[in-house]
Amino acid sequence: MSSPMTPPRNILLTLVCLSISILQGCSICDNIQAIPANRVPEQFLGRGREEMQSISFSRLRQDQPDVYLLDKGDVLGVFIENVLGDENSQPPVHFAEQGNQAPSLGFPIPIREDGSIDLPYVKAIPVIGLSVVEATDLIRDIYTKNEILQGDQTRIIITLIRRREVQVTVIREEGGGAEGVTKRGTGQTIELPAFENDVLHALNETGGLPGLDARNDIYVIKGTFAEGVERDQMISAINSCKGPCECPEEILDGPEIVKIPLRFYAENGPAFNEEDIILDEGDIVYIPARDREHYYTGGLLNGGENILPRDYDLDVVEAVALVGGTFASGGTGIGGMGSGGGIGGGGRGGGSSIGRNPSDLIVLRKLECGDIVPIRVNLNDALVNPSQRILVQPGDTLILRYTLAEELYNAAISVLGFNILLNQIQGGGNF
Repeated sequence: MSSPMTPPRNILLTLVCLSISILQGCSICDNIQAIPANRVPEQFLGRGREEMQSISFSRLRQDQPDVYLLDKGDVLGVFIENVLGDENSQPPVHFAEQGNQAPSLGFPIPIREDGSIDLPYVKAIPVIGLSVVEATDLIRDIYTKNEILQGDQTRIIITLIRRREVQVTVIREEGGGAEGVTKRGTGQTIELPAFENDVLHALNETGGLPGLDARNDIYVIKGTFAEGVERDQMISAINSCKGPCECPEEILDGPEIVKIPLRFYAENGPAFNEEDIILDEGDIVYIPARDREHYYTGGLLNGGENILPRDYDLDVVEAVALVGGTFASGGTGIGGMGSGGGIGGGGRGGGSSIGRNPSDLIVLRKLECGDIVPIRVNLNDALVNPSQRILVQPGDTLILRYTLAEELYNAAISVLGFNILLNQIQGGGNF
């Protein structure tokens, strides 16, 4: 049987325990001056990837001409009766080295650097910019005017043995993985036939479109060696600058570099033209790997560094869920806090399964100049209120805390359970 002093002693013990619990939570009670998520200016929120659109792949290849036009580097097949070949002989046959070209006839005659060809008994004949048919008519006309051939009765066969090719280098840093980033730094030197010397064909020859671990941009570097030296000096000056917002940002841009975005926002549509994606001799196609984009967690969340996905958006509710956070009040999620010490083992709280989960999420967002904007998100409201579900940006730090009301509620539940247990012990009850 309990003594008359038992109730006051229990009440006093309850008050002491409650005070201790509140004091333990006072580190959470200090007010961080954070902006509510629904009041944050748009320039601090970032934009979702779902608003971006993909570029049409037809913009990465050049339009095909109605007829093939000759230029330096092409090799013609020429058979001119009694000039290149006897009257009774058959012209030699050449099978194409390139898969989309038909067999050709005639003796191989290359087009020189000045765009002309050398044939017997006549001066150099310019054929640059002509079709094969036009070149045939021009050669016949020249030989007829020089009285070497007798009109249309002499056989003249002009074909295209080999198309000119452009040699370019493709450097790909990405490894094609979807999870991490692998800067493998591989490169290939390839030869592209005329009218296929464009970005799309260069990508197709070296592994296809960029992988998930590549940036959204492709760069075509057309500069000379001297322009490269000038650019290196400019980048060195940028990198040596100390002020975070006083120096220009290092960008791959300039008159000798063409930037081709694979994804873009509607108001920032690509401005390149067809000439920009046509590759010339010695051009470099560069596909950079993206650096890992991370967000960080702490407080009552599992502390650590987490990778942001590249190809879809992640809001704060999804980010908290990915690191083991729980939402809303009550439920069995709080029951594990008695032994584990909070969500993910990082917090405080009683062991009651009817306690309240933490809902005060502070997002520390870094700005370009190094400043930090704290944003407050109420996770309970975020479940139903889209204005609270802001997107996680690279470099964000998410800190989950209890509100003061949640601290008091959980402390009261813990003390109440302890008081009931104490009464059972003093009264000799079973437990």
